[in-house]
Amino acid sequence: MAEQKYPEWVWHNGKIVPWKDATVHVMSHSLQYGSSVFEGIRCYKTPKGGAIFRLAAHMRRFFNSARIYDMPMPFTVEQVSTACHEILIKNGFDQAYIRPCAYRGLGGFGISADCPVGVTVAGWPMAAYLGPDALKKGITACVSSWQRFAPNTIPSGAKAAGNYLSGQLIAREARQRGFGEGIALSTSGLISEGAGENVFLVMDGALHTAPVSASLLNGITRNSIITLARDNGVEVVERDLPREYLYLADEIFMCGTAAEVTPIRAIDNKQVGAGEAGPVTRKLQDLFFGLFDGRTQDKWGWLEML
Repeated sequence: MAEQKYPEWVWHNGKIVPWKDATVHVMSHSLQYGSSVFEGIRCYKTPKGGAIFRLAAHMRRFFNSARIYDMPMPFTVEQVSTACHEILIKNGFDQAYIRPCAYRGLGGFGISADCPVGVTVAGWPMAAYLGPDALKKGITACVSSWQRFAPNTIPSGAKAAGNYLSGQLIAREARQRGFGEGIALSTSGLISEGAGENVFLVMDGALHTAPVSASLLNGITRNSIITLARDNGVEVVERDLPREYLYLADEIFMCGTAAEVTPIRAIDNKQVGAGEAGPVTRKLQDLFFGLFDGRTQDKWGWLEML
């Protein structure tokens, strides 16, 4: 395995420090109990320079996640937003993945202990998350044996680190079975989301996706795709979706900050459509990536230049 190369600098509790110095105690509350929230944000290289995609929306969800878990944030939205810019500039990145993280640090040892909250912002280059050919050729997927958590247990609307234990089970099972990614059902047996991505089905030219009540994260890329689709005459339907629709859809794709817009060519060894990205998926890929090369007008002020 090739040695991982890390960036040189990290924004850590108000200061830019060397990567190796951005540390947390091993007995911190976040490590022992999973009490951290985070965001995944992309900065894209555009003809005008590096631009962070939908930073304001990500910051709003970041602080909302902390609010759900009663984590008092020691920095303001403006300070953390500025940190996202600063760490990219310091590392010399005009295209990168950005990871703000807030966590309960070292303090009491009880589950409900009031521990100091720290905030770190890191950034690093990231290629296509699901593989180098995923965006063009698509991936295979399977329905996982693991369901998503039930409503009123763990809040799926918060982007909390502990939620991704579910995603790990889903993703690792899929890889072990030879698939590119897993799709989970909700406790109702209806389609929820992927291990770390939202799922869209295309049927008769319309875009269908599960509602946020289906134990899924209300993805910012998901919202962007819905907005782009409706703005370009593609009907969008948010509805409960039974599992078998995965085998009947004309096209299926996953989306997320890391996954971007990734076609699915087969599910449970059943070919989806023609076994490649279909016309609606391609259209939405073009509209999405067109935001960063100038082909799609940024009507919504989603791009924030470095």
